[in-house]
Amino acid sequence: MNQLLDQFIDYLSVERGLSANTLEAYKRDLTKFSDFLDRESIANMQSAGSRDVINYLIYLRKSKLAIRSISRNLVSIRMFYKFLVNEAVINDDPTLNLDSPKTGLYLPEVLSQDEVERLLALPNNKEQGVKDKAILELLYATGMRVSELINLPIDNVDLHEGYLKCIGKGSKERIIPVGRKAQRAVKKYIEVVRSKYVSRGNSNMLFITRLGRRYTRQGIWKTIKKYSGLMGLNKEITVHTLRHCFATHLLSHGADLRSVQEMLGHVDISTTQIYTHIDRARLREVHQKFHPRG
Repeated sequence: MNQLLDQFIDYLSVERGLSANTLEAYKRDLTKFSDFLDRESIANMQSAGSRDVINYLIYLRKSKLAIRSISRNLVSIRMFYKFLVNEAVINDDPTLNLDSPKTGLYLPEVLSQDEVERLLALPNNKEQGVKDKAILELLYATGMRVSELINLPIDNVDLHEGYLKCIGKGSKERIIPVGRKAQRAVKKYIEVVRSKYVSRGNSNMLFITRLGRRYTRQGIWKTIKKYSGLMGLNKEITVHTLRHCFATHLLSHGADLRSVQEMLGHVDISTTQIYTHIDRARLREVHQKFHPRG
């Protein structure tokens, strides 16, 4: 089992070009499924049938796991069995006729434009504040994922022309414009802060630590948490919030869905369409609040 799982993860890494975080998620999901089968006295995943997979999904639901997480687990299991069939390890795929759980419409939390302006105005002009300002401005200006931000080489940023080259999921490359305010914030960071740090290490990433090393996801998370606390909002602000704001605010100002899809790096436009629902939900809330017969 371990050998087959390792071969599958190697396949996803080499053939599909998936990120380390995604590979780890697949491995974690499949290990949990294997442990369940072991407890059910089923020899291995090759021996499992459709009923065993269904029982596992029922088990996850009884464990109070969210529907979206259950769906992700099923995707991992499907991918693994498809791999086993292609490699002629098994003849029949037990997940072939299984439907994914209905997840419903998930609307991520977003900030209003005024709230984003307040957030971006919080960092001070000290060394740390200059770096934080550049991070927040660039996340909002580009809609990049946090993993994309921390792995962004400085050579991929052209502040003169106002764009950057981003390497997203599956090693897919995309070009994203950078607005003037974000350009100024990043330029100031490079000149005032990064120029001091870079001599202490050898990282070629845009955002680096005081020791000149690659910035971490935890570092970005701490930055967001810090300013989220200063905002004092009832909304939860996460590292992904500014990506949601980027998409929602562009669409609310008339940007076309295809352009937003390209800038976000979404493969499927239906993933981008969630942001049109957010805007409609906001309009409905305003209508109900202020219309005399709402």
